[in-house]
Amino acid sequence: MSTTARPLRNGVDTEQLFGTLDAIKADPSIARFQFRAKNRWIDGAHNRTTIRDFYAANQEDTSRAEEFVIDAGEPAILLGADTGANPAEHLLHALAACLTTSLVYVAAARGVHLTEVESTLEGDMNVQGALGISDDYRNGFEQIRVSFRVQGDAPEEKLREVVARAQQRSAVFDMVRNGVPVTVDAATA
Repeated sequence: MSTTARPLRNGVDTEQLFGTLDAIKADPSIARFQFRAKNRWIDGAHNRTTIRDFYAANQEDTSRAEEFVIDAGEPAILLGADTGANPAEHLLHALAACLTTSLVYVAAARGVHLTEVESTLEGDMNVQGALGISDDYRNGFEQIRVSFRVQGDAPEEKLREVVARAQQRSAVFDMVRNGVPVTVDAATA
């Protein structure tokens, strides 16, 4: 008995990709996800987030054998000890990762073989707002710039279309660009 390997394009199983899209079209209720993160303060600016369980396809997903651990901190100039990227840098990472994943999936679906994808992100911030020095400055980024370098077996115009479509489909790009309602609750002892 021989087995046939499923075709991968850019590391993506396109048969599974289209199967997932068809399944969601047939039953839109399976498109509802809830992602979760748990964070604990360690010391000073150092805190740690763990990520494991989530809800997907009408059920709790328990497929992850281990949790992901992400440390955060601040650089010394912001009173930290460089225990991890600071939260603003984590946001840049999340944006870069989501845009890149979207780009790879879009390219795979459109039959484009990628050979290289790199991005550089820059976020401008005046920390006077976040530090409570001046209300004339917002607490977060004033602007974020993303620059991609993409190579593949398609003409430049097609690669630019893939980047544009990825931007349209990136969940984190949407959240950063359009905002998302956030509620904060606190239990005190």
